[in-house]
Amino acid sequence: MKSTLVAAALLFIAVVAPAQAGDAAAEKIAKQLGLKVENIRPSPIAGVYEIQHEREFAYVTADARYLLRGDLVDLKTGEELTEVHRRSDRLEVIGKLAQNKLIEFAPAPPQIAKYTITVFTDVDCGYCRKLHSEIAQYNAQGIAIRYAFFPRSGPDTDSWRTAEAVWCSADRQKALTEAKTGATIKVKGKLCDNPIAEEYQLAQDLGIRGTPMMVFPNGEVFPGYIPATALAQKLAEASAKPKG
Repeated sequence: MKSTLVAAALLFIAVVAPAQAGDAAAEKIAKQLGLKVENIRPSPIAGVYEIQHEREFAYVTADARYLLRGDLVDLKTGEELTEVHRRSDRLEVIGKLAQNKLIEFAPAPPQIAKYTITVFTDVDCGYCRKLHSEIAQYNAQGIAIRYAFFPRSGPDTDSWRTAEAVWCSADRQKALTEAKTGATIKVKGKLCDNPIAEEYQLAQDLGIRGTPMMVFPNGEVFPGYIPATALAQKLAEASAKPKG
């Protein structure tokens, strides 16, 4: 997975390189919109720049007068140019989350894993529970699932506290599985340091509102539950898409 993220980061730099220093139009746009110049880059359309503000993308004319909201598509090739950038951005953001802050359920031995996906989950979400009850089926399809927590109810709620208890358990995989059956997870003593708040904020930064939310190796997202065989097919299709 690390090599995938590195490749994606390089792709991100290649396909959405920011405007060069001294680009008068980019500097004018930045001043007009209150953005940093590095968040502005030339688009494939002459006289139009792509701008990025956090996770949002838009397009603006070089004179900083007209702004276009929406995705840019190359009708000749069918390539969804804005979505390519959006996927790269997701991978860059997720890549900042350390591997040891995720709970992974992978095929055994790990060498047979074809795909590794990140799934934002809530222990009290019905479809999250259904997905996890079939974890062996996903693994059988060569899919490794790395869980990040997104308790939708927010801080200081039962779902949040359960997520913390799962993380602070001696066997996190076992605790997560039990939590998703509705079992009460308790921790002896004080809670340990945990990444729940970090992962919750990351999900919000990515615009995630519901669970389960899957992030594919190419940065594409899929909301909701999907059976293992259908997910394997989607992952195969996603891996075959042009990378820009």
